[in-house]
Formats: sequence, C-alpha cells, structure tokens
Amino acid sequence: MLNFWLESNIITKKVSTDTNIFKKYIDNFNWDELLSKVITTTILLLLVSLLFYIFHYIGKKIIKRAFKKNRLVESLSSGRINTAYTLSQNIFHYFILFFYFYAVLSLLGIPIGSLIAGAGIMGVAIGLGAQGFVTDVVTGFFILLEQQFTVGDDVKIGTISGKVAAFGLRTTQILDYDGTLHYIPNRSITIVSNLSRNDMRAQIDIHVKPNQDFDKIKTAIQNVNKSLTPKFDDITKKPQILGVVETPNGLVYRVIIFTKNGAQAPVQRAFLAKYLEALKQAGLEMPISPINLSAK
Repeated sequence: MLNFWLESNIITKKVSTDTNIFKKYIDNFNWDELLSKVITTTILLLLVSLLFYIFHYIGKKIIKRAFKKNRLVESLSSGRINTAYTLSQNIFHYFILFFYFYAVLSLLGIPIGSLIAGAGIMGVAIGLGAQGFVTDVVTGFFILLEQQFTVGDDVKIGTISGKVAAFGLRTTQILDYDGTLHYIPNRSITIVSNLSRNDMRAQIDIHVKPNQDFDKIKTAIQNVNKSLTPKFDDITKKPQILGVVETPNGLVYRVIIFTKNGAQAPVQRAFLAKYLEALKQAGLEMPISPINLSAK
C-alpha cells in the first residue's frame, strides 16, 4: 500500500512538472511574431501567385499572336503550325509551373538546395516514377520530328480513330467521330495510320446480271460522271470506270472516285443516287441488294 502511494505521488509530481513546462512554453511563446509571419507569408504567396498568373497569361497571348502571324504564311502547313502551337503552349505552361512551385517552396522556408542535394538519395525512386513521363516526352519528340501526324489530321491509333485535336508533351488528344475525346499517352502510340496524307478512295460496286447490256450501263455511268464531277471540288481524280468485276457475291460494275480526305462519303452518296436514277431511266433492272459501297 505504501509503495502504491509513493508511485502515485511520483506520477502526480511528474505530470504537474510537465504541465508547468508546457504552460511556461505557451506563456513565453511570441504569438504576435507568429501571426505577423503567417500574414506576411500569406500576402507574399498571393502576390507571387498573381505575378505568375500574369506572366502565364501574357506569355500565352504572345505565343498565340506569334503563331497567328505564321498562319498567314502560305508556305507553312496549317496542321504543322497548330501542332507547334499546342506544343509551345504546353512547354510554356510546365516552365511557369516549375518556377512557381520553386518560388512557393522558397517562401515557405523549405530548403530547395537541400532537396536538390538529396535528390541523389531518392534518384532511383524518382527515376522509376518519372520513367513514364520521360518516355512520353521522348516519344512525342520523335512523333513531331518525323511528322507522323499534325493537328487536324485524321488518324487511326490502335483501335481509336478520329481527328487529332491537340498534341502535347505527355498526351495526344484524338477527337473521335462520335464526339468522344480520347487522351492517349505518347508512349502508347506505336503504330499510326494517317488518313490525311493521301487521297481517299470511294469505291462503288453495283451488282449486275450476267445477261445485261454492259455497254448501256457504261454509257449511263459516263453521262453521270460528266455532269456531276464538275460540281465537286473535292474530287482529285476523275471517276475511273473499272467495268465488270467478279466478287464472291457475284458480278459487279465497279467505279472508283478519288477525293480529298473526309469528302468520300458525300461523293459516294451523290454519285450512287445519280447512278441508280440513270440506270433506272435506261430501263436496266438491278438484282436484289445491288449496291456495295466502300471507302479507303
């Protein structure tokens, strides 16, 4: 019982001593200095943020104006200018962001020099974490250098098809034909099918019977081609009549029309309608499911 009383007394004195030390520390703490430092640091952070925001805004305006002037130069490709523009905006954004965080950390009293000196210790971990980013940047650089595609091109990357909406350091944005915007990491781009570098082929196959008058069919199609071709500026080569072709589905009368990229579907529809109308007026009977369209 005596031992218990002695231990309780010792514990009570120790708690009382610790409480007095903590109270003494609180009483002697310079709260005015702390409050003044917090207010000063907050004001400096706001001023720095405002300053970098102004730099960021003005810098992007300057880049936009510079590329706007370059668009007036006819010798430069519009898609190439748009690609360089989005990439320049991307690089400038990361440049400003890096120095902004550097300034914020300095104002907060975090020793940047020590962090940089200690980077060797965490180099392996950071290297592994940044490996994907570095691969994205390097791959993006070679895509730009080799001019695999530019902003505005219609491309197929893997299973994704659409128009290149933007090209950045890390990702490429593809606007799908259904309106979906895909963000593709540059390191994932291995095979690119660019659909905008060459003319597109619109192929029209009209199924015919073996006993039909093929000369009459050819004449009707030639008349349509002669009257309709001048109405489409997107046709790059005159329609080519290949004539009768044997396919797994039977005999077809094939016509090929080369157009600019994106114009193949409207041209197909317009010529198909006129072909059917001309063949009907010529008194030619078409078999069931007479039409086969394809565009490449």
